[in-house]
Amino acid sequence: MPFVYNFPFFSIFICMISGIVTPLLKNGRWAYRLSLFASGAGLLLSGVLLGRIGPANESFSFMMGHFPAPWGNELSVGPLEAVLATAVCLVMMMALLGGSRDIFEDVLPEKQKLYFIMMDEILAALLALTYTNDIFTAYVFIEISTIAACAIVMAKDASATLVATMRYLIMSLLGSGLVLIGIVLLYCITGHLLFPSLQQRVLELVATGQYTIPLTVVVGLIVLGLGIKSAMFPFHLWLPPAHGSATTASSSVLSGLVVKGYIILMIRLFYKVFTIEVIRELRITNMIFLFGLAGMIIGSIGAMKEGHIKRMLAYSSVAQLGYVFMGIGLGTDIGIMAACFQILVHACTKPMLFSCASALSAGRHHNKKLHALRGAAYENKLAGIGFTVGALSMIGIPLFAGFAAKVFFASATMAQPVKMWMTLLTLALSTVLNALYYIPAVTVLWSRPAEGETGEKQPVHPAFAVSTVVFIAAVFFLGICYEPVVTLIQNGLALL
Repeated sequence: MPFVYNFPFFSIFICMISGIVTPLLKNGRWAYRLSLFASGAGLLLSGVLLGRIGPANESFSFMMGHFPAPWGNELSVGPLEAVLATAVCLVMMMALLGGSRDIFEDVLPEKQKLYFIMMDEILAALLALTYTNDIFTAYVFIEISTIAACAIVMAKDASATLVATMRYLIMSLLGSGLVLIGIVLLYCITGHLLFPSLQQRVLELVATGQYTIPLTVVVGLIVLGLGIKSAMFPFHLWLPPAHGSATTASSSVLSGLVVKGYIILMIRLFYKVFTIEVIRELRITNMIFLFGLAGMIIGSIGAMKEGHIKRMLAYSSVAQLGYVFMGIGLGTDIGIMAACFQILVHACTKPMLFSCASALSAGRHHNKKLHALRGAAYENKLAGIGFTVGALSMIGIPLFAGFAAKVFFASATMAQPVKMWMTLLTLALSTVLNALYYIPAVTVLWSRPAEGETGEKQPVHPAFAVSTVVFIAAVFFLGICYEPVVTLIQNGLALL
């Protein structure tokens, strides 16, 4: 077995060990450095793995401890998993850098080590959800991600975050409970937990017509549970308060990564357990498609009504997640490829918007009302440029990543006349709505302030500068040089 096949396990293990070691460190600064090391190590390992298996279009399974099922556990790795894991580690590292100043201002010193423990566990959970080949292990890391995500929301010691955390926790536990019930029922009718064995048994049940109704219930429960946890419309109301009130790094990680982890698991279950053909036959994709279209519009309308810049970005995330669910709901390989590409686009763009919005508000006594940020881009030009690039990408301007994603969605729907017109019209309407709240926000930030409205000119924090430049480069890379990424995603889906 090539040594590089150990890298997925190593990346998860490093994050877990980092969380265990953190309480022994001197203070939050050292915990921060260790978290950066863990995400950087995961990025390096995932990048090397991608370079090894991507060009060769290779996939493999790795037995944990080299014990076969049912005593052991497995990881399943292909080009898609490697691309997603690399992006997860990169975004986590940049989110920590971009939000570092706010972390040490918003989180009490005695809680800072605990905060970075939660960040390490979130990264471990996301990598595990990307790589695991066992459905119960996936559930375990769903719960780890849930607990850690709630903790990083309430890390900012304020009443608003406590209320948001409780709402988030209630909805997350509801979603987790539905997923668990679905897994239990699935185990009862199949007797397996590993993805390949589950798929074989599911196909046998479909071919013989056995347990048709229980299997439909299982798929519905799992999709509904993961949909609630990933803020699929109409289960999105917990997201704006949680993302809007948390500290910057938390908002970036929650919006850019955490909700995507559950979607990634959903896609892998569709291909590796139930098969996409069975999902289409059960009409699950039609439900997801309609919820996705509704989310695109309702999220944008919510963002248009917001005067608080972080809550506006949170509602925008609801709309952008709608794009992902719409692509999955098309029920085709090219539709799900577009959804995976949108996951990467949003993961690189939204954390940059959150960190830039926070940097812009820093000079205005951390006032995040848009009317109070007039001319703030002149006080921190890098943050203003980063916010502008992110906004143009979300709108879908050519050369930016968001434009490429929308082109892929439009192309994916051409073979389905019924869904084609609904998709194209909703894409057009969503693009207009995106412009109606992002362009005014950018205009306010770059408008010359009136006398007495100017704030303090903020020095650019080196960590923030690195994060913003990397995110800007990623947005342009995905908007211009997207072909290698798309090829890797297509090849990865073909191997699932």
